[in-house]
Amino acid sequence: MFYQDVKYNIPVTLWLLETYPRQAPLVFVNPTRDMIITPRHPNVDGSGMVNSISLQQWIYPRSNLVELVQSLSLLFGQKPPLYSRPSVSVSVRPPPPPTPPPPFMNPIHTGGATMQLNPTSSPGPSPAQSPRLSLPYPPYQHSPPPPPHIRNDDPQEQYRRNAVNALTEKVRSDIKRLMQERHNEMESIFKTQQLLGQRSEQLKNGLRELNGEKAALENQLQATLTNTSILENWLKANDKGIAHVDIDDVFEPADTLSKQLLESQSSDLAIEDVLYAIDKGAQDLVVPVEAYLKHVRVLAREQFFHRATAQKIRQMQVSAQVDNMASRASYVS
Repeated sequence: MFYQDVKYNIPVTLWLLETYPRQAPLVFVNPTRDMIITPRHPNVDGSGMVNSISLQQWIYPRSNLVELVQSLSLLFGQKPPLYSRPSVSVSVRPPPPPTPPPPFMNPIHTGGATMQLNPTSSPGPSPAQSPRLSLPYPPYQHSPPPPPHIRNDDPQEQYRRNAVNALTEKVRSDIKRLMQERHNEMESIFKTQQLLGQRSEQLKNGLRELNGEKAALENQLQATLTNTSILENWLKANDKGIAHVDIDDVFEPADTLSKQLLESQSSDLAIEDVLYAIDKGAQDLVVPVEAYLKHVRVLAREQFFHRATAQKIRQMQVSAQVDNMASRASYVS
């Protein structure tokens, strides 16, 4: 901070709570052994806890530690929360002259401040003068100077001060260790939060794809139901009298060769079924061997003629198709 155009460093401790950054941190002024908290400070209580507008109006994410420190620097620059502890011991200095010059006043330096003492020989009170720095007059040493005051600390006080310093260092070490542990925990939590965010996006994308597939399947189902309804209505309208129609008359061959081929193949397949039935009867000893051989010979001969006829008809159809294609090619050219 800057106080009267002079830069000062104020030791401050910031405690980050578990709810940080949504809740403002706790700020304490941490005076050293040579500093004292300013009594009745408007923003710092006796324990060193800081209370300012920046802390009271902390709003996440607009508020942050950098702006908080800047605001505290400006706030403490108006009225410092700490001041130097007055020195108890008196430094060794030259003894004052026993008889100062009567027309002047002798300055006495105590801790850097200058105080004016009025001479006893001058009658009447003299006007008070503000402290000012001045050089002492040459001493008039007519008598031996008094012995200098030597500071002697109490052993109990020294022991108490050492114990307090050791305890303070231990507490600071524990606080630093706890802060490092909490920092590591926060880093782990942030990484877990980032991983959960990525998985959440993946789940959202998968759910979006499933919803799209569901919509497409519903559209196909609706189209299938519509076509089924159309076919059912057509069957209801055109299914009259179909039971009295011969199934062989429904499908008609395209030409004479196709009709002969259909008859030959039908006979061939029918004979194949009869041979299978006779063979099954011979295995079951239902058909005698002599009857079995006789029927097989007759049916095999008949089946041979049907197969030969069918093969010849196929050759004739292929030749007809080739001639038809040649005639079309000549017509196009």
